[in-house]
Amino acid sequence: MGRSSKDKRDIYYRLAKEEGWRARSAFKLLQLDQEFNLFTGVNRAVDLCAAPGSWSQVLSREAGEEVKIVAVDLQAMAPLPGVTQIQGDITKVSTAEEIIRHFEGQPADLVVCDGAPDVTGLHDVDEYIQAQLLLAALNITTHVLKPGGTFVAKIFRGKDVTLLYSQLKVFFSGVTCAKPRSSRNSSIEAFVVCQNYSPPEGYIPNMSNPLLDHSYDVDFNQLEGPNRVIVPFLACGDLSAFDSDKTYPLQLDAGKEYQYTPPIQPPIRPPYQEACHLRKNNLLSKEDTPSVCPKQSRDKKKVWCRYTRQLPQKENNFPAR
Repeated sequence: MGRSSKDKRDIYYRLAKEEGWRARSAFKLLQLDQEFNLFTGVNRAVDLCAAPGSWSQVLSREAGEEVKIVAVDLQAMAPLPGVTQIQGDITKVSTAEEIIRHFEGQPADLVVCDGAPDVTGLHDVDEYIQAQLLLAALNITTHVLKPGGTFVAKIFRGKDVTLLYSQLKVFFSGVTCAKPRSSRNSSIEAFVVCQNYSPPEGYIPNMSNPLLDHSYDVDFNQLEGPNRVIVPFLACGDLSAFDSDKTYPLQLDAGKEYQYTPPIQPPIRPPYQEACHLRKNNLLSKEDTPSVCPKQSRDKKKVWCRYTRQLPQKENNFPAR
């Protein structure tokens, strides 16, 4: 019999099995609803990256029988009662149009996304991919969410997470980062609860450059109005920017060339430079130290050296056998 995994020792894993949820992540959405009342007044809901379907289960059970639910994922998912499934790509306009078609032309009241990449263990890479997935979910949300609606998505709290917050605040007046109790403390995952969807006046949803698709050619100079002012959906800068590993000449006005001028006051020599020199040349040992100035303390037991700053070793006087 194989070793038990960490999930099988988790209380939420066992509760999910007992209550019939498809994954323990169902409790994350339940606890978010307890805190923010996400299901109040919801008639149409969208679950992005829905597989295996635990959040769609929560929507179908807790939101009410009259709520229309559409689940979207690239993978096939076992059917759920009251849930319409779309096997499609969230970075395609056709997927957004199909969602609206299932809602009979009406926008959604709530969009949730629990999608996450297959983690590699390289935190910078995982955070970047998750940020791109979140921005893709936000992009399609601007197509299907009604003004005043709510958007909930998973986020990895990395060093550049404030860039995502600032992009979300462009479209939502209230953005809160929450971590449910069922989310493990060892995980950097959290959830952004974006309320009161209010895009800038004149903004037109578009799928420009989703997920940094290099084959999708977009001329940002053709954008007009708020679409031109709002930063495109990019997590780590524009691909057309200069590379950080290359050196480019500094262009000055009037065709002048840049001329280097040394600083007026050079940097101060570090005070520990002499100590580094002594340590590097192995001059801190007792044999090689030319000048040792012992200084006895009041109890005449502690002896300090000028360079070593070490206490002398105690002598062990063992009785002779």
